[in-house]
Amino acid sequence: MPANLYESNLIQRCCDGDRTAYRELYDYTAGELLAIAIRYMRSKQEAEDVLQEAYIKIFKNLASFNRQASVKTWMIRIVINTSLNTLRKDQHVSSWDLSIVEDKEFNELPLDQFEYSELLGFIHQLPVGCKSVFNLYAIEGYNHKEIAGMLEISEGTSKSQYHRAKMLLQEMIISSEEKLKTKVI
Repeated sequence: MPANLYESNLIQRCCDGDRTAYRELYDYTAGELLAIAIRYMRSKQEAEDVLQEAYIKIFKNLASFNRQASVKTWMIRIVINTSLNTLRKDQHVSSWDLSIVEDKEFNELPLDQFEYSELLGFIHQLPVGCKSVFNLYAIEGYNHKEIAGMLEISEGTSKSQYHRAKMLLQEMIISSEEKLKTKVI
């Protein structure tokens, strides 16, 4: 059964009150959605809390879902919004450093030398504002205007935070490479 047909059938079964379909939808999407929540939150526990809250919203609003789109895309948006709202509610967003950083060229980095978990570890070390903007722009594919609206910041601040995130990631990766070189020698 094609994914869209499978998803459509699964949503219909959920809307019809089939409890096993709810579990099936959870099993079908939880891993991917948790990975997204982890990118935004400071810990796996916080990400799991966000995921639980997101599923409550998903199941509550499933009947109003526009079935012309992918259910996964809709669910991802709910997880991202829930993550951002949690950060905002916890007032982590209000402490963003909004200063414009000096413009430096972002060099090509040897990212293929690192495991996904290592790269995720670097992203987790970013300040909350930089991490949120980096995830939304570089990973989720939103533009700075959309990010500004989602995070209630200016477009310039979004660009600044993204630039700062790239600079900080570059420093972390270079530092990590230098540590590896000194261990080998």
